[in-house]
Amino acid sequence: PRAAPPPPRGPPSGRGGWEGGRPKTRKRPVGAGAPRLQQLFQCEIPSAGQQIMVGVNQCLMAALSMVIIAAVIGGFDDIGWEVLLTMRKAQFGQSLLAGSVIVIFAILIDRMSGTLTQDRRDKHDPRVAWGILALGAAVSAAFWSQVQQPGTYALFNPVADSVDAGLSAFTSANAEVLTALKNNVLFYVLLPVRIGLDQAVLPFTWGFAWTSAMSLWLFAAGAAAGAVCAIRGRLALGVMLLIAAGILETGVSQLPWPFVLVGAGALAWVAGGRGLAVLTVVLLGTILLSGLWERALLSLYLSGAAVFACAVMGGAIGLASAVSPGIWRVVRPICDMLQTIPLFVFLIPVLMVFQIGEFSAFLAIIAYAIVPMIRYTRHGLVSTPDEMIEAATASGATKWQMLKDIRAPYAAPSILLGLNQTILYAFAMLVIAALIGTTGLGQSIYLALGQADVGLGISAGAAMAILALIADRMVQGFAEERRKALGL
Repeated sequence: PRAAPPPPRGPPSGRGGWEGGRPKTRKRPVGAGAPRLQQLFQCEIPSAGQQIMVGVNQCLMAALSMVIIAAVIGGFDDIGWEVLLTMRKAQFGQSLLAGSVIVIFAILIDRMSGTLTQDRRDKHDPRVAWGILALGAAVSAAFWSQVQQPGTYALFNPVADSVDAGLSAFTSANAEVLTALKNNVLFYVLLPVRIGLDQAVLPFTWGFAWTSAMSLWLFAAGAAAGAVCAIRGRLALGVMLLIAAGILETGVSQLPWPFVLVGAGALAWVAGGRGLAVLTVVLLGTILLSGLWERALLSLYLSGAAVFACAVMGGAIGLASAVSPGIWRVVRPICDMLQTIPLFVFLIPVLMVFQIGEFSAFLAIIAYAIVPMIRYTRHGLVSTPDEMIEAATASGATKWQMLKDIRAPYAAPSILLGLNQTILYAFAMLVIAALIGTTGLGQSIYLALGQADVGLGISAGAAMAILALIADRMVQGFAEERRKALGL
């Protein structure tokens, strides 16, 4: 009889080669006999339950925050229309009380959705819930007849009037401090980012003039820092530093389009490869050819400055909330309020305190877009696997070392996801901020709505969507790189 053929050459079994003389073509690991759907529903989805519920929570908050927009395009006698009506009358107290109803709904839904991933039925007596329900029904029945009488809601008018009076008194008593804060941020932060250090640094504001030698030193420092980062393997950071040097010199609103295309393409190449780089250059080219380039840069300037502020402050607040549960108990309802209160309500106190201008729009965008950064930073830092914490504790790591070397690297994908959501929220708030005097694509969309200009509205909306899409894909690319590095 013929001898059996020798087994094919290749690496040993279990390392991606041959097994039993036949090539391995299955994608699931060896020994996993469960079908793919069974693995998905029994292993992967339960392990990602908390992350999924964070996304569900964000979806609920975004849906509740849209009640005012729904009232604008098809309003009827609901809570959204009540907020819109009181805002048009400049009644901040009444609009705040009406918006607080939406906030209460959001907080209740947030707490209920947060407990769906935890089985607490053994910790709570169901008879307590039935007792609370019966008490609520009795109170509602007792006061229902009085609530239906005209003028009942006037009982809350003193509260609304006191809020209006308190805000007016605060504004008049601290007018000098508020004006100084506004001017300092405008002259030393926003204006240099918008028009560049070359035009923003003047003797009457900064005390000296910007010279060509200073520009040369700025670019030299950016190039040197970028080269050092590239040598150490952090090419993305090096590219960002070089782009930042160019932005500080000329300002976002006056960047030459070749610099923007090349810089964005290089950053996209580092984040997602050649495909993302080509997509970025092509999409930015459509904005350039549409004639909305200058307005797109103005939108990029304001939203970029707000996102940077949100990343710094939101990251710090999220870190403090992860370290201290007491701080999170205070921050969490504030986040619920900021994320669910109608967008238009942000504008009223800002206008009453700082008047119309870019600084007011800057604050309104921060107040709305900072919440995802806080939530995802805190969630990423507290969701580190227990086995990693136990290993670090057994190795004698301190709390700071554990935070810096264990929790922070593991939380990087979640933090980048929060940054992604912050960017999208900032672009969404640009249209609302156009009501208080900002320029850019948001103002174009608002004008198109008032003039029924379909072409301008579609082109400006598409340009804003392109900017948000490019930022989203870049952040996702960096997050995916971190996930691969962590083996997730």
